[in-house]
Amino acid sequence: MVPTRRTMKTFLTLSMVAALLLAAACGGGAAEPEAAAPASGGEPKAAAGDNGGAAKESAATESEPANAEPIRIGLLASTTGALEAYGKQTIRGFELGIEYATEGTNAVGGRPIEVVIEDTETKPDVAVTKATKLLEEHKVDFLVGSSSSGDTLAVLPLLEDYKKIMVVEPAVADSITGDAWNKYVFRTGRNSSQDAVAGAAAIAGQGVKIATFAPDSSFGRDGIAAFKETAEKLGAELVAEEYADPAATDFTANIQKIMNAKPDYLFVVWAGANSPWKQISDMKVTSQGIKISTGAPDIAALKTMNDLVGMEGFSVYYHTLPSNPINDWLVEEHKKRHNGEVPDLFTPGGMSAAIAVVEALKKTGGATNDTDALIAAMEGMSFETPKGTMTFRPEDHQALQTLYAVRLEKQEGVDYPVPVLIKELSPEETAPPIRNSR
Repeated sequence: MVPTRRTMKTFLTLSMVAALLLAAACGGGAAEPEAAAPASGGEPKAAAGDNGGAAKESAATESEPANAEPIRIGLLASTTGALEAYGKQTIRGFELGIEYATEGTNAVGGRPIEVVIEDTETKPDVAVTKATKLLEEHKVDFLVGSSSSGDTLAVLPLLEDYKKIMVVEPAVADSITGDAWNKYVFRTGRNSSQDAVAGAAAIAGQGVKIATFAPDSSFGRDGIAAFKETAEKLGAELVAEEYADPAATDFTANIQKIMNAKPDYLFVVWAGANSPWKQISDMKVTSQGIKISTGAPDIAALKTMNDLVGMEGFSVYYHTLPSNPINDWLVEEHKKRHNGEVPDLFTPGGMSAAIAVVEALKKTGGATNDTDALIAAMEGMSFETPKGTMTFRPEDHQALQTLYAVRLEKQEGVDYPVPVLIKELSPEETAPPIRNSR
């Protein structure tokens, strides 16, 4: 059910208290098509999942002027191709986030929210074409997305041309908030350096020998560069660094080189359905005394990792890891609307992006004509999400956020290894270096 205003206030209050307690205590990587998404034509749709039409009608009859100009949000996502599952998760989370943050009205400041979804096909040139369409034809007030770092990096220059904000989710390349950054870029997704801090903290130490493996892409190379920086600071030695074509399905040569280097650990960065886990298992890497470490991925990929039970690494999200009322609402509503499915790796990111947009709009009373005023509202803004409190760091607009140190365990009734919490890694602990030239 949609939270009432009183419930919303209670949720947010409890979440803030929990975040403060956590800060005090801690101190310092697929699936069926998205049923609710339109075909790649980019028609506007209600943003509140299966109940979107009802929410929009309610908003129009109860609080909106009949001629209120809609707030238009363009959502770029991979709804086809290798990252289809990630696009699906983001879309579902974004729809639920709009509903949650607007208390079911699908409106801010008397203006209804319209969301136009475009498929980037995980191709940077297509992403630019679709983003331009959203900006010119649909006159969107915000862009959100996308599933691929390459797609996102290609779109960023458009933001300066059109003077529109983009909330980046879930693309992770450091360069998005680094050397490719501009003032219109905000990111609710974590970046590679945040992952690296969590990944390195789990395995790096004085004299530890580590090999790395990643796709040969901005996502993969940025992730490994950030991991190396952190691991070497902790005294580890990088003995092999292997990259493969992002679309590859045969990793034999890469894995053999890694085994020849005889590391203590193999740290893997990967995204997409063509994961290397089966070949790593088939080639018996762990029988050579090499321990595997990585980020716990989405559920489809976890199903390929049964031979990695006991692996210790990190997680961006698994539905049982956060303990807060917003995540409880997300899990319950997602299961109700999607045949009992739980939210997956990037669903809460979509929700967080939606909440961030709505919270910024609340600060401007729903006004979108002054982008600089929106930027000022968002810089330094803290907001509650399924992962607890996020804050847009003023220096690069990267959202500081909680990550999770986890162990993969076999659980009865679950056909994949489950990420079990070792400890929460606070936003302060996982804060990445500032890499832009602002």
